[in-house]
Order: sequence, then C-alpha cells, then structure tokens
Amino acid sequence: MLNVAIKAARAAGAIINRAALDVESVRVSAKQTNDFVTEIDHAAEAAIIETLLTAYPGHGIMAEESGSEHGAKDSEFVWIIDPLDGTTNFIHGFPVYCVSIALSVKGKIEQAVVYDPTRNDLFCATKGRGAYVNDRRIRVAKRTRLQECLISTGFPYRPGDKLKTYLHMLGEVMSQCAGVRRPGAAALDLAYVAAGFSDGFFESGLQPWDVAAGSLLVTEAGGLIGNFSGEADFMSQGECMAANPKIYGQMVATLGKYSKFASAGDKATVRQATPDAAQTADAAAPTQTLSVSRTVKANKQRGGGEPL
Repeated sequence: MLNVAIKAARAAGAIINRAALDVESVRVSAKQTNDFVTEIDHAAEAAIIETLLTAYPGHGIMAEESGSEHGAKDSEFVWIIDPLDGTTNFIHGFPVYCVSIALSVKGKIEQAVVYDPTRNDLFCATKGRGAYVNDRRIRVAKRTRLQECLISTGFPYRPGDKLKTYLHMLGEVMSQCAGVRRPGAAALDLAYVAAGFSDGFFESGLQPWDVAAGSLLVTEAGGLIGNFSGEADFMSQGECMAANPKIYGQMVATLGKYSKFASAGDKATVRQATPDAAQTADAAAPTQTLSVSRTVKANKQRGGGEPL
C-alpha cells in the first residue's frame, strides 16, 4: 500500500512541478478569505485518487477539495489526501509546499507519505516500521531544553481566528525557545519534526488532511503529537502540537492553557491577557464528519512515541 501511495504522490508532484514553471498562468480562486484553491490542487487530487482507486477500488477517500465524493462510503480503509499543502506559497512562487497522503485503517493511521516536489524529498512511514526520508531512517531531534529548540508554527489567516490570542501564545513560545519559523505547510512542518530538522510544531485551525500523514511520521520517528493539552486524540480538534517526548512536555506547559480543553482557570487567565478571546475561548472544538475522527487513540498505542 505504501508503494501505491508513493506512486500517487509522485504523480501529483509532477503536475505541481510542471505548473510551477509558469505559476503566473495558474487559475486561482478563493474558498474563503485567504484560503485559496487552484486548478493544480484539483488536478493533483484527481491524479492521486485515480492512482489509489485503480489499485484499491473498494477503499474510501477523504480529500481536501472533493471530500468523500470518491471511493467507497463504508470502507474501513480510508485515504486522507491533501494534494497541495501550502497553496498560498505555491501561487506566490514560494517553494515550500507538499503532497500529503495517509491511509486510515479502522480509524488508525497506518501508512503515510509526505512528498516535497521542489526538493524531491519523500517522507514515508508504515505503522510499526519507522519513518524515512529518501530511504534514510529518521528520528526526532534529541534536544532536551526548550530554550535550545527551533519551533515551527502556522499563523492565523481566516477571519475569526483569534489573532490576539495567537500573538500572545506566540510571544510566550518565542521568549522560551531559540527561534520560531512559519514555513506555511503543516504536513511538511510535521515531516521536519520527524526528521529532526526542527524540534517542535504547533498550530490551530488545522484539518485532518493537514496532519494525518505527518502524525504517523512523527510517532514512527520517536516523537509525540496531540492537542495543546497533550492529549493524543487530536485529529479533528483543530489544534496540533508535536515534538520529541521531553520537549513535548515543556510545550504542553506553555500551550496547554490556550487549548480548547484547558481548565476554566486557565481560560480565564488567557481571557484577561487577551480581551478578544473572551467571546470565543469557550467555543466548542470544530468537528468533522469523518470515519477517522477518532483516528489517534493514544500515542503509546501507535508505535513509536518513545526514544530508542
């Protein structure tokens, strides 16, 4: 199954690379404010779905652009696809974007591919068999102190994303680590955590197709991934945090009070520090009508998650 996913990712990558040669001619439309989709997103997604369903016609599909329109509706095997993570980067010619494909089996991620077509870097993982980049085994970074770490994140870009709350949270992280980066493609951010290129990652407002493949890469590389409170059942909760086990605990200590699932006291502290959070801090987490909405039950049940 992994080989088929790799074939699909490379097919999508070829479409993206050809389009990148003349990105100014690519047709762009907005799904909502600052949330773009291009004809290349659709073409890459179609190529992935065709490759997967040719090999596995009985499997289900959950894709960013077409939802569950394709594939079987009741299969225990569901491919979770983001054909072009980092579309905003792509349409501006900024070469940080990727293809993300994951396979959920009975609600658990078992195969993962994240392909960076600009660098021809292929990150892949099979549950229980480790994580790799270009056939080289990868592990999360070994740093143990947050102040020595490079952390990646994603900035809010939609209306209603609680910008002031995020800036307060970002300020706390920046004051505690060696540096913060905002590459603009969450799946690639998670792949970089798995490879040890960065030490941790956090972002809110993400969807399952943004994080499904990356979550397996991180755990198979010895890291942990969950929501801001540190709980592993995060896939459809709209917040994600990943790091090696020691840094993960330190990030929970900083970010936990910003979680949708923080205690009432922590939420009150955040509201006092960020007045615009008062109206939304207690909002329920967004839900997704996915068969994989409870994909990750516990880090220690998924393989990986502890340093070798």
